[in-house]
Amino acid sequence: MADDVVVVIGAGGIGLAIARRQGPGKTILLADYNQELLEAGAQSLRDAGYKCETHPVDISKRDSVSALARAAADVGNVMQLAQAAGVSPTQATPEVILAVDLVGTALVLEEFGKVISAGGAGVQISSMAGHRGEPLDQAQTDALALTPTDELLQLPFLDSEGVPTSTRAYEISKRANIIRVQSASVLWGDRGARLNSISPGIIVTALALDELSGPRRPIFDRMINASAAGRVASPDEVASVAAFLLGPEAGFITGSDLLMDGGVIAALRSGRWSVG
Repeated sequence: MADDVVVVIGAGGIGLAIARRQGPGKTILLADYNQELLEAGAQSLRDAGYKCETHPVDISKRDSVSALARAAADVGNVMQLAQAAGVSPTQATPEVILAVDLVGTALVLEEFGKVISAGGAGVQISSMAGHRGEPLDQAQTDALALTPTDELLQLPFLDSEGVPTSTRAYEISKRANIIRVQSASVLWGDRGARLNSISPGIIVTALALDELSGPRRPIFDRMINASAAGRVASPDEVASVAAFLLGPEAGFITGSDLLMDGGVIAALRSGRWSVG
């Protein structure tokens, strides 16, 4: 009998937490661009008794994502996907963020939509950043939902004038993740599978630590202080939400986004803090 496979893209804190939560009794296929991070993450899982295979991937390249999807199907029944790979404003230019966080996510949803098994489920890790920033009009929203993946970067509002900073690139990419998940969930549904996204707030990962140690630290401090929770969260808390969305209790949920930010966006909407 073929193994059930959980594919985790992104060997950082959130990806590994999801792998640990979802991995028992399955084969974990762990993928990342950073080979050193990938092997270290896989070894930590194997040392804890998990069955784990690895595959390098550059999610900004269709050929690479397609090869990963085929490799996953070769391992067994692709029952779960967690896409947690991405870059942050402190780590990359607007062009790189759009290529990885926006186009890369669209490629993953598209290519794994071809191999996900009936009864399977996927979760995309977006960000609370997708719920803030300048709103998109309906035409822009429709374009992000329906434009062929390979043509996304040709959209006029994604040029250097429309996306002048890494922060804006991150916000619009994460908003696009939510929109693209909703659109792709229809095609996943044709295969009997579900697809949702999670928009975490400040989670203590290597990516978040880069942000917290950079020039945007005062912004994050204001977010935390204004939020109802008044704290940051751990990757294991994201994994708990992912477990719900990937599991049978969420069998009637697809095409949705779950905002888990400790109340940061609520504080923004109520005027407790402002982005500027």
